[in-house]
Amino acid sequence: MERMNTDPTPFAERVLDVVERIPSGMVMSYGDIAEYLAEGGPRQVGRVMSLWGGGVPWWRVVHADGTPVPGHERQCITRWQAERTPMRGERADMRRARWDGDDG
Repeated sequence: MERMNTDPTPFAERVLDVVERIPSGMVMSYGDIAEYLAEGGPRQVGRVMSLWGGGVPWWRVVHADGTPVPGHERQCITRWQAERTPMRGERADMRRARWDGDDG
């Protein structure tokens, strides 16, 4: 697929800003981010992450069931272990690790 524009869109900038704010040891699902922003959906957030997510803590963005980014499982799990992210097997424990976007 050919990209016409390599600069993140305004929506992408908002997604990346949220991802940068996820605290160490916490995660958000793609859908959580869309819901927090009240725009887009999990697929749109996933697209942003696939195009521009390399410069943010991408391992803190997971599927709704807590599974890591496909193809990057080992690296993701290693980072979760280093950050002491609550886990259930090889998934983030969404009950304990989910961040609601509240900074306070």
